[in-house]
Amino acid sequence: MEVTLDKFNAVMDSLEKGEVRVAYREDGVWKVNSWVKEVILAGFRLGKLVQMGPFVDKDTFPQRRFSVEDGVRVVPGGSAVRRGAYMAPGSIIMPPAYVNAGAYVDSGTMVDSHVTIGSCAQVGKNVHVSASTQIGGVLEPAGALPTIIEDGAFIGGNCGIYEGTIVQEGAVIASGVIITSSTPLFDSTTGEFVGRNADGRIVVPRGAVVVSGSKPVSKGPGAAAGVHLYCPVIVKYRDSKTEGSIHLEDLLR
Repeated sequence: MEVTLDKFNAVMDSLEKGEVRVAYREDGVWKVNSWVKEVILAGFRLGKLVQMGPFVDKDTFPQRRFSVEDGVRVVPGGSAVRRGAYMAPGSIIMPPAYVNAGAYVDSGTMVDSHVTIGSCAQVGKNVHVSASTQIGGVLEPAGALPTIIEDGAFIGGNCGIYEGTIVQEGAVIASGVIITSSTPLFDSTTGEFVGRNADGRIVVPRGAVVVSGSKPVSKGPGAAAGVHLYCPVIVKYRDSKTEGSIHLEDLLR
């Protein structure tokens, strides 16, 4: 696909308005708009290095500016939203935080201090991404599904959600949990590991409450030494007690 600078800018404008998205859900299944990723990638080729205050970057990816009319609460303190990222009215950015190109952050979502929302990541409505958490970016390859956090999820502090992981609606990820495409996820309510989807991605089930855990090495010297490997664990599914512990989120909005 040939991408001109005019086409690139038109697609970036549409991304910032929420008119197009890198990924979308259809009949409950997430799909990727690979052509949108291809346009974003073309921006690096089309751009040239320029001085941006104390920084140097491609002129095709300047920092976004917001006004009161945008309805986005950007608290002072050093946050940045890159060209081509969408922040819905009613979303909140606490300082310092960073939202990369192609990302989509829906209404009522709080991006807390020291949070990074990676390129093309999709974050739903009324999500709290807590302090120092990283939502990984997936820009290449163009056909790869990005990391997705669905509506109403709660992501605790110092978490890392990477490599196209899907956190389904209402799931709660406790502080310090790391999930990648190769991380085993154990469901203690069923006694089984959560299988990957058809794309090989980890999918955290709807309403799951996930904490950090470990599993023993099953063979070799590590087993004899009692070595354990990191393994996040679903300890339960969302209930009234869980709701009470995160109810204070509404006060912050």
